[in-house]
Amino acid sequence: MSTFISEPGTRLGGRYRLEDRIGASSGWAAWKAIDETLARAVTVLTFARGFPRIADAVTAARAASRLTDARLAQVFDVEEDWDHAYVVMEWVGGDSLDDLLADGPLDPGQGAELIAQSAEALACAHAAGVAHLCLTPESLRWTAGGGVKIVGLGIDAALAGVTADDPALADTQSLGKLLYAALTAHWPGGEWPSLPPAPEVDGHPRSPRQVRAGVPAGIDEVCCQVLLPNGHGGHHGPPLTTPATLATALNRVIPAPAAPPPITSPRGYPAGLDADGLAPGPPYRQHRAGGPPRRGARSRNTMPGGRPPVATRVMASIAVVLVVAAVGVGVWTLGHHGGTPHVNNTPSQQPTHSAPRLAVLPADSAAAFGPSGGDNPAQAPLAIDNSATTDWYTDSYQQSPHFGNLYGGTGLVLDMGKQVKVSSVTVTFGSVPGAHVRIEVGNDNTGTSPNGAATLGHTTNAVRTMTFTGHPVTGRFVFIWFTKLAPQRGAAGHFQADVFNVVVKGSS
Repeated sequence: MSTFISEPGTRLGGRYRLEDRIGASSGWAAWKAIDETLARAVTVLTFARGFPRIADAVTAARAASRLTDARLAQVFDVEEDWDHAYVVMEWVGGDSLDDLLADGPLDPGQGAELIAQSAEALACAHAAGVAHLCLTPESLRWTAGGGVKIVGLGIDAALAGVTADDPALADTQSLGKLLYAALTAHWPGGEWPSLPPAPEVDGHPRSPRQVRAGVPAGIDEVCCQVLLPNGHGGHHGPPLTTPATLATALNRVIPAPAAPPPITSPRGYPAGLDADGLAPGPPYRQHRAGGPPRRGARSRNTMPGGRPPVATRVMASIAVVLVVAAVGVGVWTLGHHGGTPHVNNTPSQQPTHSAPRLAVLPADSAAAFGPSGGDNPAQAPLAIDNSATTDWYTDSYQQSPHFGNLYGGTGLVLDMGKQVKVSSVTVTFGSVPGAHVRIEVGNDNTGTSPNGAATLGHTTNAVRTMTFTGHPVTGRFVFIWFTKLAPQRGAAGHFQADVFNVVVKGSS
């Protein structure tokens, strides 16, 4: 096979200047390069003339280039000329999982979160027909900006000539090995140069809890559901065979982070107005230094792609019966940005006779609700604590206000403890306008969206305190269901929604 067609200083396509060769094998080389047009670092893959898998690598790169999940290293450019083919990809800095494990296993919650995000991203890729098939501890990166990146999607397998009869199962089992490594700093089955092999019993690796103390039982169970036959390691759950099911299972058992320290001023409402005439919004949520984020601090994209995406859900059409009006003039003076909500009548439109006084109906509990168990479940009770300074918030999503193009909605569900007749729901949202929300009342909270519930009210501009009314609706559960998020203040390109307080009125 002839030598590589490139060397340091070579310019490809008139713009990509090769600088340092960072990897090579028989027939290909990877370079750190500079895109001189956009003045940024990129990764460039070049090939030796006659390398037999050029066409496969180019095809894989083109397939990966269609994915937009920010957790997948992006493919920017592909040159298909047989003798001068090259692929230009995102330059991904930061530490690999291999680097992170150099000093020992990760915090179990951090390790599970890293793999959950990776599984979500790969679920999106699989939904688009793209698999990785060559996942190793070097494939997962924790970037300096605080996010997960998966490198080599499809391309590494094409370069190595790796295929699989069941790509979803192959990637899921590889993710299971990476989870095991993150929890124990051991490699299960086979060898990985930088990690000791996992101890085995009866030819199977011991469960993470048998190797390292302190691994939560739920995370241990999920790892065993991927790697061990039923019954081995003491687990009894069904096998997990797709990235989507693995992501869902992990998101259900990742422990909530410790409560943050008290803050001296409310996040976004109702403390004074900023220079834009809006109350200060939530600060950009920082990840824990030195490791992957914990649940509630992560950015979901969707994964880049979409889950089909674990959570792509088709919402059933719901007939909306509403009384359209506006809230008090003072609220709309502050929140005039965006669309007009469908809410209660203003006082000037009320009948002259006195309406019956509605009773406040206390909720028994509040819970996160939606795909993968909902967002930030530990904070959900803060939505019904009668405080305007504590809140539940969605995860921070990138790329799109539609949950990173992952799915159709997320929100809260209030359990009223029994069937009640709901006449109005007053919700205090954050200070940034633009979120779309529906208030639904129903008797089933077992799904991932409030299908079958009746709509009490909705708005295309959820901001500050708003009251939703319509024809009274009877049911046990009240859903605060977001279908579009507002921009996240202080974090360009991120989207989020907040609920500070919910008050339900009606009769029992």
